[in-house]
Amino acid sequence: MSDDFSPALRAFRLIARYGSFTRAAAELEVTASALSQTLRQLEQRVGVRLLQRTTRKVGLTEAGQIFLQRITPALGEIDAAIDELRQHGGRPTGTLRITVPQGILDWLITPVLSEFLRAWPDLKLEIHSDNRLVDLIAEGFDAGIRLGERLARDMVAVPLGGQQRSVVVGSPAYFAEHGRPQHPHDLQQHACVRFRYASSGAIYRWEFAHPNGPTKGQWFEMDVDGPLTTNEPGMALRAAVDGVALMHATEPMAHELIASGQLETVLDNWLPPFDGFYLYYPSRLQVPPKLRVFADFLRQRIAAVG
Repeated sequence: MSDDFSPALRAFRLIARYGSFTRAAAELEVTASALSQTLRQLEQRVGVRLLQRTTRKVGLTEAGQIFLQRITPALGEIDAAIDELRQHGGRPTGTLRITVPQGILDWLITPVLSEFLRAWPDLKLEIHSDNRLVDLIAEGFDAGIRLGERLARDMVAVPLGGQQRSVVVGSPAYFAEHGRPQHPHDLQQHACVRFRYASSGAIYRWEFAHPNGPTKGQWFEMDVDGPLTTNEPGMALRAAVDGVALMHATEPMAHELIASGQLETVLDNWLPPFDGFYLYYPSRLQVPPKLRVFADFLRQRIAAVG
């Protein structure tokens, strides 16, 4: 191995990300055996075992985990600097990796995806749907989209569309048969779709805020029950439209179905606006051009339809 560690470090970061030599090798367009040899040489040079290899899985040793945390920010800065240089030679290039909650893909990302890719043909998008709080640096993401209340303070946050509201929705047929809840406590007598977080396995407790009285504005949670539990928002919406149960969702997710009359809202007074979604990324002196154009594009399209 030459004194230039950069290719081996990038290979190590990619193997750690995928937990697989095969997937990492495919992205780097080399053979898995060649990649394995590169990592063995890196381990020999640093004198420490970085990876635990079995026939079924590749994982990090404790030293490997510490090493990855140290080199990832530096490699990210190098990538950002290269992207910045490329901008001076023309249009932004490279791969932009974004993590997005499942529930907002359909209304925020998917409708503008083809337009963005046509506008920036030299860019590639890699979008991961994930409801957990992702460590952007450790997992090699350029940015993520999350509710403002869930962001770490050391992140740069770009607002997307301002405040949001949640809604409780059901079909006209459901309400005709079961009536309309007038208070969140009435939900105990109704069928509700329950949402299970894939990362933690926890069930989401529906959130409401008191509309008046001495506790006005204070939020509280309700544990609901029903015939369906899922971590797929599209399935939950379909169940609500079909009259199976009520659903708790962010308003943009259900907007078109509400506008068409397929779904109706209840308990609106108990669901005030809250801090909305943000595009967030690690604090850097220079924002990569590929991220800057993506952020600008999203904000312009949201403003156009808002």
